[in-house]
Amino acid sequence: MDSAFERQYSELVARERSGHTAVVEDNLLYVWGGYMSVGDDEVFLPNDEIWVYDLEQGLWKVFHMPGEVPPPMSGTCGCSLDGHMYIFGGCDDYGQSNEIYCVNLTDGKYTWRKIVNEIASAPSPRDKLSCWVYKGRIIYFGGYGHKLQSDVDSRNRSFIVDESSSVEGIFWGWNNEVHIFDPMHSSWSQPQTHGRAPAPRAAHASATCGRRGYICGGRVMETRTNDILCLDLESLMWSEIVPVSPGPVGRSWHTLTEVSDNSLFLFGGLSVDCKPMSDGWLLDVETKTWREVEHPFKTKPRLWHTACPAKDSDVIVFGGSCDYILLVDTGHSNDALVFQTQPYPLFRICVDYIAKNVRNSEVLRNQLPFQPPKLLTAVERRMSFYRPSKKPN
Repeated sequence: MDSAFERQYSELVARERSGHTAVVEDNLLYVWGGYMSVGDDEVFLPNDEIWVYDLEQGLWKVFHMPGEVPPPMSGTCGCSLDGHMYIFGGCDDYGQSNEIYCVNLTDGKYTWRKIVNEIASAPSPRDKLSCWVYKGRIIYFGGYGHKLQSDVDSRNRSFIVDESSSVEGIFWGWNNEVHIFDPMHSSWSQPQTHGRAPAPRAAHASATCGRRGYICGGRVMETRTNDILCLDLESLMWSEIVPVSPGPVGRSWHTLTEVSDNSLFLFGGLSVDCKPMSDGWLLDVETKTWREVEHPFKTKPRLWHTACPAKDSDVIVFGGSCDYILLVDTGHSNDALVFQTQPYPLFRICVDYIAKNVRNSEVLRNQLPFQPPKLLTAVERRMSFYRPSKKPN
């Protein structure tokens, strides 16, 4: 983890935020939505902006988004599928949403499109849920939201009522429902799962690894847990992973990211005693072992951040809160933290070394024009990442 790095400042920097959506596509990090602190108020970020961070060059750009723009929100569930970013759910000034939107990330237009359900109805409104992408479909799990009294069955433990937030005729609470959205047909379905389902929860973390969707921790009623469960996305059978080694403490608002065919990376979150966390862990899903990893960001606790898989098994953590988010002015972040979880290939090691040192080495500068075109192009792009950075005023 020694070569992990942070890019905090450039000529243009995305605004600090928490509860946002982020995906990586073609070595570009796309960031939308969320909220930030302005004085004593929490303010949603503009809904017609998408921020794009070039992971090779370390440069931010911002684009205006036309089309059927979603309302400003936090707590949406975002993912990338076939070059499109999809968002579902979230919370705006009027409460939780159950609408789904998408935007093409490959045509340079960044035009929002609201998806109209062609088959079946969308799940009830919710936020702080998660999803897995598998075989062209998006599989959503859990979250916190509201249902009408007529839709709540006290015998059905898939929805636990939050007694402190419910009003006459409307119940808020946590769920463990599984819903599948098929973008090809704009259809929703709620399949029957098998096995022992996880307890209803929100603000948990999830990741897809092979044919299995994993969830870890989250808020289960008044507690925060560290359990790990997986859903076989073919058979829809739930099973629990019982680690054979000590692992992270219970938490919510953390992230879980696939970094190999059999390993997941967990970072940050809010502990049971409301402590912001900065620890990182690798879970081997085959051996069921946790291993805490060293990294240079131990002084940068994060919760309600995003974490995206990138090339060479990097994990890109962006934004998030630095303190308990129910505090006034919690200290939101706009750092992009890059975690190295696997050894880099030789080509990347060479590119990074040359790009980082060429300005201070006459030998490297003289030899650069004689390098193969692929290496030269990569170095020229990478050099801007290591250029002297200027803090904004």
